[in-house]
Amino acid sequence: MSEQRSHLYAGSVMHVRLRPRQHRLRYRLFQLLLDLDDIDALDNRLKLFSRNRFNLFSFHDGDHGDRTGGDLRLHIDRSLADHSIEPCDGRILLLTMPRILGYVFNPLSVYFCYRKTGALHAIVYEVSNTFGGRHDYVFAIDPQDGDEWLQHACDKQFLVSPFLEMDLAYAFRVRPPQEDLALSIMVSDRKGPVLSTVQTARRRALTDATLARAALAYPLMTLKVIAGIHWEALRLWLKGVRLWPSPQTRNTAKGAAGDTAKPVTSP
Repeated sequence: MSEQRSHLYAGSVMHVRLRPRQHRLRYRLFQLLLDLDDIDALDNRLKLFSRNRFNLFSFHDGDHGDRTGGDLRLHIDRSLADHSIEPCDGRILLLTMPRILGYVFNPLSVYFCYRKTGALHAIVYEVSNTFGGRHDYVFAIDPQDGDEWLQHACDKQFLVSPFLEMDLAYAFRVRPPQEDLALSIMVSDRKGPVLSTVQTARRRALTDATLARAALAYPLMTLKVIAGIHWEALRLWLKGVRLWPSPQTRNTAKGAAGDTAKPVTSP
């Protein structure tokens, strides 16, 4: 049997709000790590997974990128070029939740872009909000950084939550997917950390059997994610956390300050 190119990662996400009110939540989830060149083969191989058509689990190209349903590899190469990064000549792995019974909302999807040599070339964080917006945070990876913990940072460029102002900074810390994966995002203002998000997960084979078990272990997961977002927003509002006005997204044209901060290895 040939080596699997796509996998399922099961784990959990924890959010901890530190200021102005303490607030914590944790939820279980699973995601698919999809090789963009392997999705059609998965559609042919799996009974419970389809591409661009209804199934228990499905992947729709129009849920990502510019939402046109166009070639996602071309979209990522354009995003890299917009940040003066060479196109990806190796695999592109997308970590994302699939549609479940036709529905999905992905607050964050991550593209791991590799060179032909197998070295990590770039990471693209695709952030979506509940207002229909989407933004890519793009970072080049130094080949000498290896595939252990990586760190990179930038200014906030895109409205996500009305409970967080725009004048913030993000610090990403990621361990690219192998047997395990881990991702943390620290959101800070001039006074220090405001919000911390940590995701951890473990790799499983992507088969009909694991998908069936995931359907039982995480029933209607994608609906629970969007419902949970609104429930937690209500809890924050009841705690008296300020609602910020909805400013225009900052200018994210090529060369925008902070959007291409060079990653460094974790000490």
